[in-house]
Amino acid sequence: MVTIKDCQQIINKKLAGLLLPGKPENLYDPIRYVVELEGKRIRPALVLMACNLFTDTIEDAINPAIAVELFHNFTLMHDDIMDQSDWRRNKPTVHKKWNVNVGIISGDAMLIKAYEYLALSPSASLPRIMEVFNKTALEVCEGQQYDMDFESQARVSLQEYLHMIKSKTAVLLAASLKIGALSGGSSDSDAGYLADFGENIGMAFQLQDDLLDVYGTLEQFGKQPGNDIASNKKTYLLLTAMDMAHGKLLDTLQYWIDQKIFNREEKVSQVISVFDALGIKKITEDRINLFYDLAMQSLEKVSGSNLRKQPLIQFAEMMMNRKK
Repeated sequence: MVTIKDCQQIINKKLAGLLLPGKPENLYDPIRYVVELEGKRIRPALVLMACNLFTDTIEDAINPAIAVELFHNFTLMHDDIMDQSDWRRNKPTVHKKWNVNVGIISGDAMLIKAYEYLALSPSASLPRIMEVFNKTALEVCEGQQYDMDFESQARVSLQEYLHMIKSKTAVLLAASLKIGALSGGSSDSDAGYLADFGENIGMAFQLQDDLLDVYGTLEQFGKQPGNDIASNKKTYLLLTAMDMAHGKLLDTLQYWIDQKIFNREEKVSQVISVFDALGIKKITEDRINLFYDLAMQSLEKVSGSNLRKQPLIQFAEMMMNRKK
C-alpha cells in the first residue's frame, strides 16, 4: 500500500526524467521550468492511490498520472496569462519570465505531451481513460470561461457559482481518481464512487478557500486575507450574503461593492461585519461539512478494505485541516 508521500516521490522522479527536445529552447525550456517548480503533485498522486486500491502494481498508472499533472500545469500556464498573474509558487510566471506568446505555445506543447503520456495507459482501459480525460479537459475550460464571464456579470446565482467551481476545480480531482481506478482494473461503479469522492472533496476545498480568505490568517492561507472582498470577487460567502441581506445590511454591502476608491481595511471590516450579522461563516462551514460528508459516504461504497482506503482518508483530512 502506497502513501501520498510515496506517490509524490514517484511522480517527482518521473517528471525529473521527462524527455523533452533541446530545441527550440523557447518552446521546451518553459515546460522544464514549470515542471521543476515545487508543487504538491496532488492530482497525479490521487491517480496512483486510486490505482493502488485495486492492485499492488501501480506502474500502469504512472503514465496517466503524468498526463494529469502535465494537463494541470498547462491550465495553470494559460490561466496565469488570462489572470495577468506575475507569480506562481513564488517564482515568476512563464509569460513574465519569457513573454505571452511563449506562454501560449509552450502551454499548447505541454498539453500535447500530456496526451502522449495518456496514450501509454493500459490498452484495455485506454478508451475509458481517454473518454474521462477529454470530458474533464472540456469541463475545466468551461469552468474557466464561466469564471471570466462572472467578472463582468452584475449578479451570479449560488447555483451558477457552484457549477463553476465544480468545473474549474473539482472535476479534475474526480477525474484523477477515476483514471487511477480504471488503470488498476476497477469496476465502473467503483470508479464512479471514487470520482464522486474527489468531486465533493474538491467542492469542500474550494469553499474552504473562500472561507479562509475572509476568516483565515496569513499563516493559514499563505496570502493576505481579505483579497476577495477588496476585489469584489464573487465567492460563496458574498453571493450567500447578497441573497440573504435586506435593508441596511444590503445597503452596506452594495455601497462597498460600488466604491471605486476606498480604504482597504475599512471595506474588508465593513463587509465582514455584514457577513457576521448574517451568520455567513457558519452557513459556509455547514456547506463545507456537507460536501465532506458526501465525499466520505462515496468512499465507503468503494469495494475493498478500509486499510486500503486509509491514504485517501488521510488525503481528505489533509485537504480539510488547513485551518488547524
